[in-house]
Amino acid sequence: GYGVVGYLPTYLFEEPQLLIVCRGEGGTGDVKLSPPKCSVTNLSIVISSNDKFVSKKFLYWALKATDTHRLRTGSAQAQIVIGSLQKLKVTIPTSRLIQDEIANVLDSLESRITLLRETNTTLEAIAQALFKSWFVDFEPARAKSEGKLPEGMDEATAVLFPDAFEETELGMVPKGWKVEALDNVAEFLNGLALQKFPPTGINDLPVIKIAQLRKGDTVGADLAAGSIKPEFVIQDGDVLFSWSGSLEVEIWCGGIGALNQHLFKVTSSRFEKWFYYLWTKHHLESFRQIAASKATTMGHIQRGHLTLAKVNVPSEPVLKVANALFTPIVERIVHNALQANTLVNLRDTLLPRLISGQLRIADAKVELEKVTA
Repeated sequence: GYGVVGYLPTYLFEEPQLLIVCRGEGGTGDVKLSPPKCSVTNLSIVISSNDKFVSKKFLYWALKATDTHRLRTGSAQAQIVIGSLQKLKVTIPTSRLIQDEIANVLDSLESRITLLRETNTTLEAIAQALFKSWFVDFEPARAKSEGKLPEGMDEATAVLFPDAFEETELGMVPKGWKVEALDNVAEFLNGLALQKFPPTGINDLPVIKIAQLRKGDTVGADLAAGSIKPEFVIQDGDVLFSWSGSLEVEIWCGGIGALNQHLFKVTSSRFEKWFYYLWTKHHLESFRQIAASKATTMGHIQRGHLTLAKVNVPSEPVLKVANALFTPIVERIVHNALQANTLVNLRDTLLPRLISGQLRIADAKVELEKVTA
């Protein structure tokens, strides 16, 4: 059954609903499971079934395995109408037990992916909060200047921080620290105009543009010749900064690729990854404001803005203890992101084969155990 439900300020449903987005900004055709308690606007169609014969979770995955986006009609604003859903055919095993087992395998994969991504969000927040406290707000140095032990810090670490500040041309910083330009702390390598390096059919590389950076993979990407200079080849763990259009700073974990123009690969011969990644990320909001202010066509920043962006460089002892603290966090973020991508690829491989009956459930479980062992 299908139904378009208008908005109500109270909960219409007490348990998760199977939805397909029928219109709106992006996502038309997406299949979703709602939270347990929800009201549903008329931007979605609620799909109901006789739970005795068809598991809602299985139907969710069966629809995920179907190209529901091709049901869109209309050129000005794409939408999906109930009539087109009524013509959609979905393969469903007659055994409710098999339906549930298939859904459980896919749910298990999805839960692991979600957990890894949520863990990374938490790790990123911890790293940014600690970074801001130590290097932007100077909280440990301020506490010591007031004769206090910095909050949450052991004495062996606290003793490394100065208890006084000194004047620089850029303001007050903890004594013994320096202020440097962002482009002095790290190197910003601009990508190539990769249309000048067409694919040859041998060892070609996916082109990493802003769109790939935002979604974190190279699915559907253009290809370029693999013979480009090694410095323009992107590897997992590289820090990328799109300086034009949509400004983003990310640690790339979407596999090997070629660096396109409008993206910087950020590296440093002097500092560890966490340092230049978090400092570039720290300045991202001001870079976005600069880009927005000159967005006659496509907003961007210039190299001069990297020079104007300042970095507080701590003393060697503080940097050493910070390296021991921040580097494992960044390594864990990269590890989790790569593991999540492996599971996404496995899910996308298993999904159509499980739904169509080409793959036995026992074999799918073996595949799952291989990547999660």
